[in-house]
Amino acid sequence: MVNLGLRRVEDSVAAKHPGLQQYAACQSHAFMKGIGTFLAGSGAVFAVQKLVNKKLPYSLQWSLLLAGAAGSLASYVVTRAETRKCADFWIYLERQVPGS
Repeated sequence: MVNLGLRRVEDSVAAKHPGLQQYAACQSHAFMKGIGTFLAGSGAVFAVQKLVNKKLPYSLQWSLLLAGAAGSLASYVVTRAETRKCADFWIYLERQVPGS
């Protein structure tokens, strides 16, 4: 058995797909980048809202809701783009396997 993150993968599967760990590392990086984007995007939108609060006054609930929604959207876009890169990387790795 080969450990792949929290899961264990059979040796035969790991041998058949030698790039599996690199692909898993790529996916992990993509998801962490998405989480970072959510935090940074939400924080940035919330800070901008606080600066503009004098001209556009509304409650804290709406500020948090809008910041969370903007952060979620930004996170989705970044994670989707990075996941596509990982998928392309996986296809590249699979084509590099000798005998395929």
